[in-house]
Amino acid sequence: MQILIKNATAENNYLLYAVGEFNAGGSLGKRYGLVQCTRDLTSDKCRQCLNAMLDQVPKCCASKVGWQVGSPSCLTRYDDYMFYKIQGSSPLPSSAKNNSSKTKTLIIIIVSVLVPIVLLISGIYFIWRKNQSNNDALLSESAPISINYNSQEGQGESQGDDSLNADLPTVPLIWIRQSTNNFSDSCKLGEGGFGPVYKGSLQDGTEVAIKRLSKTSGQGLYEFKNEVIFIAKLQHRNLVRLLGCCVEQNEKLLIYEYMSNSSLALHLFDVEKRKQLSWKVRMNIIKGIARGLLYLHEDSRLRVIHRDMKASNVLLDQDMNPKISDFGLARTFEKGQNEDSTRRVVGTYGYMAPEYAMEGLYSVKSDVFSFGVLLLEIICGKRNNKFHVSEHGQSLLEYSWRLWCTGECLKIVDPILENKYTRNEVTRCIHIGLLCVQEDAVDRPTMSTVVVMLASETMTLPIPNHPAFSVGRKIKEEPTSSGFDKDPLVNEVSISNILPR
Repeated sequence: MQILIKNATAENNYLLYAVGEFNAGGSLGKRYGLVQCTRDLTSDKCRQCLNAMLDQVPKCCASKVGWQVGSPSCLTRYDDYMFYKIQGSSPLPSSAKNNSSKTKTLIIIIVSVLVPIVLLISGIYFIWRKNQSNNDALLSESAPISINYNSQEGQGESQGDDSLNADLPTVPLIWIRQSTNNFSDSCKLGEGGFGPVYKGSLQDGTEVAIKRLSKTSGQGLYEFKNEVIFIAKLQHRNLVRLLGCCVEQNEKLLIYEYMSNSSLALHLFDVEKRKQLSWKVRMNIIKGIARGLLYLHEDSRLRVIHRDMKASNVLLDQDMNPKISDFGLARTFEKGQNEDSTRRVVGTYGYMAPEYAMEGLYSVKSDVFSFGVLLLEIICGKRNNKFHVSEHGQSLLEYSWRLWCTGECLKIVDPILENKYTRNEVTRCIHIGLLCVQEDAVDRPTMSTVVVMLASETMTLPIPNHPAFSVGRKIKEEPTSSGFDKDPLVNEVSISNILPR
């Protein structure tokens, strides 16, 4: 029988089956044997099962001429007649037919026992999988997700009802864990006020960025809710696309398209990376940001105020095209509404419009102010927040204004550009930036006017008034490691330090 076991478990025998005859010696004559395993076993498991059956023979059948010992996974049989049929042989004798009938009956019994067991195991596995994720696909069908909102953050500023309802694909947590190696540091892109951001991939290989809500985040469910509400309903080439989300096992995650060139801040405020930003690239970034804000303010089905427009919230794709991200602080306006107020002033020092920082008033002109600061930063290559403690002794806005008034505004241009730019175009952009950062919100242009001014070389621009106060404080600059990193700045304001003109 050991020879049959060896034959049945040979590498080239995928049937896990063997029969044969052999001489038992003396007057015993010929004997016939059969060994067989179910095909779900490996060769090694089959061998172990058959040997275990042979070990039972001395205990039950040592004195018998024929015997059969089996389990749900394997079977051994031994007798003094050929109870099996070899293909091409003559029909079995009647005695063999009787025994063959018994074998068939045994097989039916074994199958009858195995099938319920398999179905039971399959049912248990299916229920387990269902609890782990919605289904075995990476993205399920779009389905409304509901989040109960009971946080104290932002109470009184809720956007509608207290539940989140957005048609957005959900991503099973089990796939996210696999894609990020269980949120390992090796997959981490950076960390912001929302929480850490990881690089992952969908089942089809599409690279994605996964924002994970930190349980200790100063921001939280309110910002998460905003992200889903706004970005799920907004589609524009200059906005980062939200591909899905996950609300499962106390985890709250947002899945975005992956931006290979990270954030504008990572390039703009790094001496080496800034060399990649030629004036042509910078101009394309400025125009792209302007188009994205115009869409939010006037062309989308929601009238959205971003409220946190800054360099680290502008991401760059592989072709260095800009896309606005991070809508955690965004607000919508009703039709005909022009401004609103809040007791909870949030945002980033240096980018806030004065009426927002001091009075909590925000409107589309608040974003225009932030855009003007960002435009001047792109031209200069320095942070507004750092500039006012540099050798100039004044803010970037004040410094740009004074040089513009004396006709020397090109002195603020990033020296890395080495005069490789069109002077009239740069001067015009500085002029537009100063129009955007005027102290009175009424004097600032709308984003639609800004887009037209950026596109036209002949349009006459109005004379800008003195820029607004610079809202900020001295900070220690830290390098950003990801396009999703927050600037190393205070994001929530209760007392603002105002530097006078």
